[in-house]
Amino acid sequence: MVTISCVRTPNLDIAYEAHGPANGLPVVLLHGFPYDPRGFDAVAPVLAEDGCRVILPYPRGYGPTRFLSSDTPRSGQQAALAQDLLDLLDALAIPSAFLMGYDWGGRAACIVAALRPERVRGLVTGEGYNIQNIPEAGVPAPPAVEHRLWYQYYFNTERGRAGLAAHRAELARLLWRLWSPSWAFDDATFARTAPSFDNPDFVDVVIHSYRHRYAYAEGDPALEPIERALAARPVIAVPTISLCGADEGVAGPPAAEDEDAAKFGAGYERRVLPGIGHHIPQEAPGPTLDAIRDLMRD
Repeated sequence: MVTISCVRTPNLDIAYEAHGPANGLPVVLLHGFPYDPRGFDAVAPVLAEDGCRVILPYPRGYGPTRFLSSDTPRSGQQAALAQDLLDLLDALAIPSAFLMGYDWGGRAACIVAALRPERVRGLVTGEGYNIQNIPEAGVPAPPAVEHRLWYQYYFNTERGRAGLAAHRAELARLLWRLWSPSWAFDDATFARTAPSFDNPDFVDVVIHSYRHRYAYAEGDPALEPIERALAARPVIAVPTISLCGADEGVAGPPAAEDEDAAKFGAGYERRVLPGIGHHIPQEAPGPTLDAIRDLMRD
């Protein structure tokens, strides 16, 4: 039985799951789109048994998390995800934590590690440096990469908004298959996550995320200082392990050379996971646990 708690931040009532002792070493596990905390079901209890205080938040637009005001922009921009993470740490009185995130969650974790390194004891990031380069968003990638991003271009149309609203579960399930081609998940596994997409703000937040990253939607003015700082492509100077799925279906398999290494400071390592796609913690809970524990030992 999953127990969900809630904490109030300046903009949200953030729902989260907690495992382990309240005085344990804090670890925050951050999921991406279109997933939810169920992706960490084989990770969180083990860390709790290790004595860690494990927090799994539902980000804006997912599960029971709710905006406090109808006037707050339903922004899905990267700065919003990072600010929500900082607000969560503050609300839970966590001065610093180990972070593991992938996709949207990896973006929030990377940003906080880059801009507020004193809040991060160690970082496990899915697929490397996860901070969007919005000033260069108009520069096309090679066609072999571009075709994989069809869903992002779809969401930049009103047809895409309507499609997400009408078929959110079907679309999410399709993305799971495309992004993790070697992962044979079953109906029950997907069904445990799908209710998180029924949040009333899910569509607005998702659509804004994919429009803002291409500079086709304005951001929340309150978050502009963070976006300006991110445009400088800050180095992440906390101990970091990057987990990369060899069967990654979004950007494609990782390059032989680590193209992100220069974006990290000392104490950085990349690990490529054979047979693993985009949904790293659920497909590869063992290597995910190993990475978190290795950072804790350093």
